[in-house]
Amino acid sequence: MARGLAVAWAVLGPLLWGCALALQGGMLYPRESPSRERKELDGLWSFRADFSDNRRRGFEEQWYRRPLRESGPTLDMPVPSSFNDISQDWRLRHFVGWVWYEREVILPERWTQDLSTRVVLRIGSAHAYAIVWVNGVDTLEHEGGYLPFEADISNLVQVGPLSSQLRITIAINNTLTPTTLPPGTIQYLTDTSKYPKGYFVQNTYFDFFNYAGLQRSVLLYTTPTAYIDDITVTTSVEHDSGLVNYQISVKGSNLFELEVRLLDAENKLVANGTGTQGQLKVPGARLWWPYLMHERPAYLYSLEVRLTAQMSLGPVSDFYTLPVGIRTVAVTESQFLINGKPFYFHGVNKHEDADIRGKGFDWPLLVKDFNLLRWLGANAFRTSHYPYAEEVLQMCDRYGIVVIDECPGVGLALPQFFNNVSLQNHMRVMEEVVRRDKNHPAVVMWSVANEPASHLESAGYYLKMVITHTKALDPSRPVTFVTNSNYAADKGAPYVDVICLNSYYSWYHDYGHLELIQQQLTTQFESWYKTYQKPIIQSEYGAETIVGFHQDPPLMFTEEYQKSLLEQYHVVLDQKRRKYVVGELIWNFADFMTEQSPTRVLGNKKGVFTRQRQPKSAAFLLRERYWKIANETRYPYSIAKSQCLENSPFT
Repeated sequence: MARGLAVAWAVLGPLLWGCALALQGGMLYPRESPSRERKELDGLWSFRADFSDNRRRGFEEQWYRRPLRESGPTLDMPVPSSFNDISQDWRLRHFVGWVWYEREVILPERWTQDLSTRVVLRIGSAHAYAIVWVNGVDTLEHEGGYLPFEADISNLVQVGPLSSQLRITIAINNTLTPTTLPPGTIQYLTDTSKYPKGYFVQNTYFDFFNYAGLQRSVLLYTTPTAYIDDITVTTSVEHDSGLVNYQISVKGSNLFELEVRLLDAENKLVANGTGTQGQLKVPGARLWWPYLMHERPAYLYSLEVRLTAQMSLGPVSDFYTLPVGIRTVAVTESQFLINGKPFYFHGVNKHEDADIRGKGFDWPLLVKDFNLLRWLGANAFRTSHYPYAEEVLQMCDRYGIVVIDECPGVGLALPQFFNNVSLQNHMRVMEEVVRRDKNHPAVVMWSVANEPASHLESAGYYLKMVITHTKALDPSRPVTFVTNSNYAADKGAPYVDVICLNSYYSWYHDYGHLELIQQQLTTQFESWYKTYQKPIIQSEYGAETIVGFHQDPPLMFTEEYQKSLLEQYHVVLDQKRRKYVVGELIWNFADFMTEQSPTRVLGNKKGVFTRQRQPKSAAFLLRERYWKIANETRYPYSIAKSQCLENSPFT
């Protein structure tokens, strides 16, 4: 029965894409090609926070109508970065309200004179609500951080001889409300004996700092006026052949031809087709395998799409290349299968967080993190608790790191957060996540929330609707949310494909009593599996550790305690992973910043690496465990052993 379910999922999932909910508009990653150019706008921008009492002085004085420097003093602000930690002005650290960014740009002459060229402004992420003006013209608005948005600005830049000069103004509001994702509340403190008049604070219900600003790249790119708007790819395996199903959306013309070619890693043609949809068959296909699951992991083909369209000014061509990994994903009542083989998640949770960059994207940090993941022997991570930069997923595709892709549905802790406006917003966010990330072979599961108050009746309906909507958007991947509720009370668990559990035995309760972990963890697993008969991932576990703190016998906050707690968890995980537990993700990969509180010493210290990416004792324990699991269950011993040593900067 279980095998039949897995086969049905693997076969029907890609086919059901044809019945999936239609997403409005594409969000292809801007790649250069013979028909497309891009101009990076990263670097220093002018910046100003609106410190007025109502935070609306910028709108009242229309700062967007003239250079920002004319409105008052500005700062240099690097993009991408979070604005919170860049300045020495303490007010910016916890600022809530509108901040203003501006950049002046000179465009290439051909962009402004060639009417067959389309110019697009793309913002990789603006947390949390953004309004964009180009040369003072209101151009674009977007709600929600962590995801890209864009606008065609051709009509603003192709207007005359001076149109090559461009002034981009972006106002961003980081206020969180009961209907944003993540949600929050504004609390006014009215005791005038303690607080100034009008004093307020932003309350959040999640355990990471609410960094804000332009945290990912801003760029301009071009396409022809008739262009490839979107590509959707799903894959399956039939005997020894790989099947690549594609759907292509074209905008700007109804008279066009599409040529589709699939090339292998050596740039050799392996299949070709025509038209807006079709299936490419690859005999003897090399599959995309996770890291350490195969001696040749993460094999990527290239899907080349060439558009030729007839326009009033003559023929127009567009060209786009999409990396494609051929793989299948399926779930049974006790297994998670990739390419028909049982897969065990041994990995981490992460945060896009480091030093003064906050959540700003940074290539050196990204490469360092991937080197550490491979050194650990980690094969997976969850994007806790928001979608990561697109470049992160591209690296996962290349290196074979499996991803549970999570939306910003974190902090859903209060009954008032489960309202109809929030529900519609949450479903819209999932549409944006799926639209952006659907073609990444590394993404094997969607997560719609982290630790919602899923014991509430209203949360049950809410989660059912979001999960159902996500499955309709993408029938080819399983869907989950991460819970810390009691198994008997969880109203959302019946709707997920995989149970993801967060538990912190001997940390948030029974402080210091490591001897209780095995009994409590065993009870947890057995209760959940007996109730739901679904595979289980231990999606969070860990302990706070101040690097350099030591005590034997182990005491809380010491490196010894973190190691001992992990060892107790691992005893039970080893018993259950041979049955129905399909993964373990440590909390956390590295220390990260949180709001200030008496229980947080410069942030959350549950990382096995420091915020500066230096290992704690637990990192070596985890590394030994992960390579042992890989050697025992997934990979020929000799090859895994040699890779372990080769990728060991600390050995």
